[in-house]
Amino acid sequence: MEIKLLNIQGKEQGAVTLPEAIFGKKPNAAFLHEVVTAFLANQRSGTADVKTRAEVSGTGKKPWKQKGTGRARHGSMRSPIWRHGGVAFGPTPHSFRQELPAAKRRLALAQALSAKLIEDGIIVVDNFDIKEPKTKEVSAALKALSAGRKPLIVADKDAKLLRASKNVAALTNMTPGDLNAYVVLNSSKVIFTKDALGKLTK
Repeated sequence: MEIKLLNIQGKEQGAVTLPEAIFGKKPNAAFLHEVVTAFLANQRSGTADVKTRAEVSGTGKKPWKQKGTGRARHGSMRSPIWRHGGVAFGPTPHSFRQELPAAKRRLALAQALSAKLIEDGIIVVDNFDIKEPKTKEVSAALKALSAGRKPLIVADKDAKLLRASKNVAALTNMTPGDLNAYVVLNSSKVIFTKDALGKLTK
């Protein structure tokens, strides 16, 4: 399958062939949901923590005697029902990690890219060379390419491009090797450089 090859001014420079093995998959919503859920779970630090009654400061002494006061019986001021007491059933640090086989991750990426292609969300440019590392250069290129609100640029590491992109709202820069299904699905348009597209197929 072929797609237009553009320059960063949005002008057609020819055509480029997209590999069927990556851009010709039929998207499966349930499968993509599973992979995206696992990806988001793996981003969680799992560091939320509260103090139990064993960890809060305070005496272990019984507040008052068991009988004869007319008050309810209590054994500790660190009880969860007391002010400044411990927390019952609160969160403790743990891992949310979900393991996914590499084959599943690769298939999910191919399905995500195929879904983007179906909705006309893939753009290929000959290169992303800008004259100066300035925000206005990248913004002008994205506007010319009709990149939408949350564009994703997939290109080799380029210090000039990274510096110019820092202040562009909602723009993501990635190398082909770091690409995953979540960032593809979460973007308005995926903009590949011709070189990056070639490395994606390897």
